[in-house]
Amino acid sequence: MGKPTGFLEYERMDGPVISEEKRIENFLEFHGMLPKEKQEEQASRCMDCGVPFCQAGQLISGMASGCPLHNLVPELNDLVYRGCFEQAYERLSMTHSFPEFTSRVCPALCEAACTCGLHGDAVSTKDNEKAVIEFAYEYGLVKEIAPKTRTGKKVAVVGSGPSGLAAAQLLNSRGHKVTVFERSDRVGGLLRYGIPNMKLDKSVIDRRVKLMEEAGIEFRTGVNVCGNVSAEELELEYDAIVLACGASNPRDINAPGRDTEGIYFAVDFLGKVTKSLLDSDFDILNCLKDKKAEKTGIINEVYGKDVIVIGGGDTGNDCVGTSIRLGCKSVTQLEMMPKAPDERLASNPWPEWPRVCKTDYGQEEAIYKFGHDPRIYQTTVKEFISQKVKDKNGKEVKKLKEVVIQSLEPKKDEKTGRMVMVPVEGSEKTIPADLVLIAAGFLGSESYVTEGFSLEVDPRTNVKTDAGKYRTVSKANSFKKGKHKALVYTAGDMHRGQSLVVWAISEGRNAAREVDRDLMGYSNL
Repeated sequence: MGKPTGFLEYERMDGPVISEEKRIENFLEFHGMLPKEKQEEQASRCMDCGVPFCQAGQLISGMASGCPLHNLVPELNDLVYRGCFEQAYERLSMTHSFPEFTSRVCPALCEAACTCGLHGDAVSTKDNEKAVIEFAYEYGLVKEIAPKTRTGKKVAVVGSGPSGLAAAQLLNSRGHKVTVFERSDRVGGLLRYGIPNMKLDKSVIDRRVKLMEEAGIEFRTGVNVCGNVSAEELELEYDAIVLACGASNPRDINAPGRDTEGIYFAVDFLGKVTKSLLDSDFDILNCLKDKKAEKTGIINEVYGKDVIVIGGGDTGNDCVGTSIRLGCKSVTQLEMMPKAPDERLASNPWPEWPRVCKTDYGQEEAIYKFGHDPRIYQTTVKEFISQKVKDKNGKEVKKLKEVVIQSLEPKKDEKTGRMVMVPVEGSEKTIPADLVLIAAGFLGSESYVTEGFSLEVDPRTNVKTDAGKYRTVSKANSFKKGKHKALVYTAGDMHRGQSLVVWAISEGRNAAREVDRDLMGYSNL
């Protein structure tokens, strides 16, 4: 696979990246692509390693190693190396629904498990994947399957994130009539309103959705299932329902002063920014460029303000980068866990996922803008401090002024034996804060949906299924008179908990196969 000596002849080269100085001026994607011949050269670095962990997608020491979609990575790289991009796209499409999404937002589990990475730099599989899918779009190769005949079965997919879209895609290709319900005003779920535009330009979603619509999938936006449409209505109308509503129940910070104005959950904030960008056709950026222009909407929330981000993960990093683009005065990112080592420890061998410190794009931009890394490790918020001010209607409200932060230290819990982070007495500090964004993760599915469908959940509120299955476990007598007929399934974060886009796509595809088998007696998906 690839050129036998390619990994010895060529150093890894990633696509060009726009500098921090330029990219913080807008919300455009800033990762470019190499010329085709250079990408072929990079693909030649894929060695004939014999055991391609890159496509294993298995758990090692509780962490994923390799691609959960089991993409045929060495074969893909070999075809790219030989310049056979059309065949490479065909090969990629055998296992993958949306390479255009993962090639932009996936942390590249395939590369972390690459054999070349054991003693050097991994093959740039993520960039190779992006080159293939963009080539395919450019030359009109990307087509959704519009079935010539229909099965007569109707399937409702609730949620249009990566898992719901993947399930809808396969079920439609099989001939089932698929309707996707989305409670937001636009299709995409987390892809649309949870991931900033500079990581995933929303036109990338739109072009795929357009193809799916042309292939016969119906999208209904502004429909909140178990809200303005009942679960019973869907169960009476459809033969099967796939719940792909995400793990959208955010983890809160229960500290004194939490009811103060100026504290938001991170995904709500990111969604609000993206919606403002889309609704204004990106015109709010003109307000930022023209310092004399009156700031409106979301800009007022951030421009010239001290921002605190609670959480050190990808969403927290996205909040940092977004705040900088909206002209914040300062940004501080609080991480409760200790800083990860800069290099792999002996206790974290390849091909395990590398538990090392990563400086992402948001932190890079903060370093450029403010001269230092925004992260403070082993720290949490002890109290939110407010001041009374009058809003535009003259009403007195509590407005965020400062936060009291406190250091944490790891200690062993005597009951469980696990290491936990506990406050350090006397370590409190008060820092200015006009806006706090809570990016502390998610607790699982939202109860109004699971209760609406009378579904059993596990202790983490993920929807319960049999091991390795996607059909839900329903409570007895879920509806009066037992009139409902639909089989109910779940997939994605709602099923497995907060995870990656690539896992969501894998879940959606697997759930579609199970639905198809139950409806038809067999499945060729």
